[in-house]
Amino acid sequence: MLASLSGIIVQHEAAAPAAGAEHVATPFDINAGLILWTVGIFLLLMGLLWRFAWPAILGSVEDRERRIAKQLADAAAARADAQKLLEEHKALIAGSRAEAQDIVAKAKGVAQKEREALITKGHEEQERLLERARREIADERDKAIQALRREAVDLSIAAASRLVETNLDSEANRRLVSDYLATLKSEGN
Repeated sequence: MLASLSGIIVQHEAAAPAAGAEHVATPFDINAGLILWTVGIFLLLMGLLWRFAWPAILGSVEDRERRIAKQLADAAAARADAQKLLEEHKALIAGSRAEAQDIVAKAKGVAQKEREALITKGHEEQERLLERARREIADERDKAIQALRREAVDLSIAAASRLVETNLDSEANRRLVSDYLATLKSEGN
């Protein structure tokens, strides 16, 4: 359609100089037919655009506007969520640090108690060993005293038998000396 209109305009312009050969067309000349056709085509094109293209363009612009608004709202929500997560993360880190410090403090307390328990156990073991050593020493001392007494009894009997030169049996002599030593021991305590 535009090609046919432009063809008509070109033919009209070509025919115009033949009628008035003395007039030369300039860019400032007014051609009423050309103006009328230009305005008509413009109005027709505006009507078509208004009827068919404008709603599609406007719908597209409105859709884009809604998408941008939704994206902005989503970005704001994501930023708020990120801020919230950051605060939660900071709170978790602070809680973890406090918990770690509590664990370290408890571990130090347990270590101190364990150290004291080991020291106490070591002292108790040392006291038991000392007590056992004292008992063993006392037992050995008592055994040594008993052996010494037997030896003293045997020596006393031998000495007494030489002195007395009587014929007492050695069992009676031992009993006699043991009785004597027992009386000495009871008097010493």
